[in-house]
Amino acid sequence: MPFPAQGVLPFPASAPQGRPVPARPAPGRSAASGRPAPAARPTTLLCLDIETVPDAELVPANWPADKFPKPAWHRVVAVSYARARIVTDPATSLETYVVEHCRSGGEATWGEERLLRGFWRLFDAGAHRLVTWNGRSFDVRVLQLRAFVHGIPAGAWYRRGDRWSGYSARYSQEYHADLLELLSAHGASTRMGLDEMAAAMGLPGKAGEHGSNVGHHIAEGDIERVRNYCECDVLNTLGLYIRWSYLCGQSDEAGHDASMRSLVDYLRREGVQRPHLKAFLDRWAASARPAPMHVARGGRATEPAAR
Repeated sequence: MPFPAQGVLPFPASAPQGRPVPARPAPGRSAASGRPAPAARPTTLLCLDIETVPDAELVPANWPADKFPKPAWHRVVAVSYARARIVTDPATSLETYVVEHCRSGGEATWGEERLLRGFWRLFDAGAHRLVTWNGRSFDVRVLQLRAFVHGIPAGAWYRRGDRWSGYSARYSQEYHADLLELLSAHGASTRMGLDEMAAAMGLPGKAGEHGSNVGHHIAEGDIERVRNYCECDVLNTLGLYIRWSYLCGQSDEAGHDASMRSLVDYLRREGVQRPHLKAFLDRWAASARPAPMHVARGGRATEPAAR
């Protein structure tokens, strides 16, 4: 389907024609044989991040100002994602990721209900492996609960895959890879923050921004700053996922470095028109951390800054 101007996520008015991952004809059974239906393998990475503000109509008046609101009490103000095609080597099953775009949902003037409807239509229309940072506890929960509040269907989340490997399967990363959980062994070790892990491997991290500033920016009418910040969180998450995929043997050295080059090439191209992407690449390339981009043997491999 055609995409609008760069930086705007193409939330369709209705689900586009294509080849979405099929829902099972009956729970756990194929129509032809009655045997368990095989799970369709995701073909794209969808690295997701959202930004929210408290819903003043739902947060109780006596709720402490310094206490984080419950998931259903968050109003979604930005939905951003990076999409990358999963290329699987038929001989080894190893993966490489080809970055296609990084966008924010809809237009800056869209309200929450329209953002949610657009996101769940987009999610339904593709064969995605969702990649998040704390998405299982926050981002996805908020998107689901706010869809519940607005009466928006999200059936693809619940019906795809099987009982062992689906979006709701906590210990499977085939459909949903929550890097906060994976890098902490599902809470067995201390959980790190996105900014902390990004800095550890040379990614730019939040670069002075923080989710606690979102409410102020929204109050000031600076939604574009929020959307740009959300996109940079997505890019950090994608870089961390590429490294995770190499760590766990899902990708190899060549696949890791090719995926990183694809991300760098995308940022270099798009940074010409989108300054926050150029700034992200410049900070990344200037990192003093060991091998911030590549893992190939033979020394520290880096990429030049965007020009």
